[in-house]
Amino acid sequence: ASKQAELMEVLKKEVRAMLIAAKAGLTPEQLEEQYMAMVCKPLPLRDLGFQNTLELMTQMPEVVRICSKNGTLILKAIADDSTKGIARLVANQKVKTRKASKKTATKANTSFPTKNSKNPHSFQTLSAVSPVLPAAVKAELQELLSSSPLLLADLDKAFLRRFGRVFQYRQYGFLSICEVIRSMSDSIVLEQTKAGSLLVLRKFLASMIEQEKVPQASAAEMPPLEPICETESFNQAAHLMDSEPLQTQAVDLGDHLKQPQGFEQFPSAPEIPPDAVQDRSLCSLPPLKRRCLVGVIVEFIVSPSQFYIHICSTEASYKLQDLMFEMRHVYSHKVASDKYIMPESAVRPGQLCCVMVSKWWYRVVIHRVVNDQEVEVFYADYGHLQIVQKSWLRFLKWHYLKLPAQAIPCSLAWVKPVEDRWSSAAILLFKHLCHFKELVGIVDEYVDGVLYLFLCDTSTKEDVYFHSVLRDMGYADVCGENIPSQEFEKLNPSALYVQPSGKQGNAEVVEPDLHLQQESQDTGSETAILKLDGAEL
Repeated sequence: ASKQAELMEVLKKEVRAMLIAAKAGLTPEQLEEQYMAMVCKPLPLRDLGFQNTLELMTQMPEVVRICSKNGTLILKAIADDSTKGIARLVANQKVKTRKASKKTATKANTSFPTKNSKNPHSFQTLSAVSPVLPAAVKAELQELLSSSPLLLADLDKAFLRRFGRVFQYRQYGFLSICEVIRSMSDSIVLEQTKAGSLLVLRKFLASMIEQEKVPQASAAEMPPLEPICETESFNQAAHLMDSEPLQTQAVDLGDHLKQPQGFEQFPSAPEIPPDAVQDRSLCSLPPLKRRCLVGVIVEFIVSPSQFYIHICSTEASYKLQDLMFEMRHVYSHKVASDKYIMPESAVRPGQLCCVMVSKWWYRVVIHRVVNDQEVEVFYADYGHLQIVQKSWLRFLKWHYLKLPAQAIPCSLAWVKPVEDRWSSAAILLFKHLCHFKELVGIVDEYVDGVLYLFLCDTSTKEDVYFHSVLRDMGYADVCGENIPSQEFEKLNPSALYVQPSGKQGNAEVVEPDLHLQQESQDTGSETAILKLDGAEL
């Protein structure tokens, strides 16, 4: 009896925690699923002497309130003193509905600021958005499951062991690991086993099913399902590549391809693969229409006048992930990697190539040669500059030109610093506002290839407009027009190295993805603008 009482007390805490996190409540079936996913075992009905979940819930009157909605039983939490604060936070969160979705909001009479508005930050309330994982974090989770399935209970330990840091999913806006897994349901499957909830990569699951259907081929004939990066042979090869001079790598293509000793005094120039990109550029994404709403994630920040964003689109996100996986798959094989080693003559400013950093491959453009060993590169899909080793560079395969550069250079619309330049405090505040959140961007205009837009955080009860926050804190003036960014005037790598959509020489290779713009439709009506006669800023 004492064991049952202890079990019941623990269960009450777990049930209250799960129900508090669900603002709209849960059905008994949903509670069972969430409990299984979190605790990795079913509700202990038999151990406590109950026949079903509803019967169990009736014995927790201080924890669970049972309601009926449209004929469906809904379980809602009753907060105690220790959880009232959390309950208030959840209650203040807005619920995303179809009527308030971003796509519908673009068709509604959404208010945009105008140069005649008395209150330029008084937009109509926008919709709340679901939390989103950055593409790189999604790729890490997929990598973690690429070799074999993993128990949900072991996910935290496995992530820490593989990547050397704790998986802090809450900083991305998720309340539980279950929410994270549900957000990746198109790539990760949660299966119930006797050992507990099992996380399986859909690609891995599909390959296992395929192997059951198709007779097994020999090991030599079967290509690897995922990039082979963790093998001892590859680590040794990577160590050798990092320690050898670049020129030696370019000539020495493996023992079986070495020149005979009699010809060593006449080394031939390394042959450049025919599919290596030499004189091409990436194209940019198609321009967004003025006054449209679009979900964005801020990837890299210099100041409110110079930052880079990613468009939040399922299709775009997975295209970039697929590209990273494919590049890792190809370049992680030593023979293929050696084939695309860049000779010294190709390591020059403006050269599009790829670089390996922390075992992942990224599309970059060489910005400048620092010294004999290092170059500074621009990450076309993320927006930042970084100094890397020359030995980490490889020619980019022609096939990887197709996806447009994903980073969009941006400035916050209608603001300027109160002084000549942005203060450190203003930059820190802006970084804090943008930190790992999916935001709503309101497109204003393009100036010299830079996108000027308003940013709004809709995850709280009241929409937060960043230009208003900077102004209210005394860091910015709202000027009603877009002043060209001094930072981008000094250096805009995107303008230097990325061709405008549809205007580059390799138009037959690159096909701009218009799907993004379709997701961010223009309002198409002047009624979307709030006009106040005789107003001044």
